[in-house]
Amino acid sequence: MTICITDIHVRHFALPLEPPFRASWDHQVRTRFSATLVEVHTDAGIVGYGSGDSMYGFEQFKHLFVGQDVSQTERHSDVLATLAFHYARYWPLEIAIWDVLGKAANLPLFRLWGGHSHRVPAYCSTGELHDPVQRKEEVLRFREQGFRAVKIRMRHEEVRRDLAVVAAVREEVGETMEIMVDANQGWRMPGDTRRPWDVKRALQVARELEHYGVYWLEEPLEHANFAGLAELRRATSLRIAVGELNRSPADFREFVSQGSADVLQPDIVVCGGFSLGLKVAHLCEQHGLRFCPHTWGNGLGLMANLHLAAATGICPFLEYPFDPPGWTPERRDFILADPVLVSKDGDLVLSEQPGLGVTLREDLEQFEVQYP
Repeated sequence: MTICITDIHVRHFALPLEPPFRASWDHQVRTRFSATLVEVHTDAGIVGYGSGDSMYGFEQFKHLFVGQDVSQTERHSDVLATLAFHYARYWPLEIAIWDVLGKAANLPLFRLWGGHSHRVPAYCSTGELHDPVQRKEEVLRFREQGFRAVKIRMRHEEVRRDLAVVAAVREEVGETMEIMVDANQGWRMPGDTRRPWDVKRALQVARELEHYGVYWLEEPLEHANFAGLAELRRATSLRIAVGELNRSPADFREFVSQGSADVLQPDIVVCGGFSLGLKVAHLCEQHGLRFCPHTWGNGLGLMANLHLAAATGICPFLEYPFDPPGWTPERRDFILADPVLVSKDGDLVLSEQPGLGVTLREDLEQFEVQYP
């Protein structure tokens, strides 16, 4: 049966944050969290949901999808790729389209794509800069909650302060947890004029981190510095993780062909959708790389990347944004009826609900805001 798209709605929501969230990668303190919801309506009465980028200006392109067969996913992906080149990243629409297809098939998306497993180990991805004593106490609590891995941010003006945090955490947890480190050098927020590290600075940091058995060093150089990343990777024993906001499939081919990375981290709700995500997963499998999608956003985006990771079966850990009190599941997933939680043994577990398997909160309208 052919199912056609009849309408697409884009809605915006915002949650006030008190206390505020001090993201290590942002020079602005965040006092509210914004989320965009894409609704794909069909002539079968099925509504699919997606979230990720803001979708500003999409209304002028809605006609490119309305009236089309929802199952033409590669056609829709091609159109979205042209829009991404000329205008903006409207990939949440692709997520919503797949949500429709999963619901129509009465299958969760991870089963629709291969169904390797219904659970993936999570790593606790912190977001703020805390002092060594505070952070090691927090990591102990994360371990008690079931996490077997944690990610620490490096963004202090003095890198020694970052290294002191990593050292304190390693001393406290011993070999009971994996530690990832995110340098956040791959990109900058608007208005941030700090220059990214060069290869020599990144290598100095990497050699210090080698002493602490770090699982990977993430985004140590600018996101398209393929040659520099390859040079760094050859010079250190650390795994190099990249790609969280790289927009082009060609970028991921370059990471592989130039030997720039050990871990590829596409985030399908801001770049390429499931179409790109599956292709990158296959690249990783073919070349012996680790596939660990980036998920920093809201719970709907987390669920999309979780379905992809579970379907492929080659993701050792999936990012789980969590750094209370600034960043909690309730804040992150405020558009959902229930926040996405980690099991007592540290896994993200998928249900058999069709599509993405998410339900929106009933009182969502109270958070709705209007943008021009």
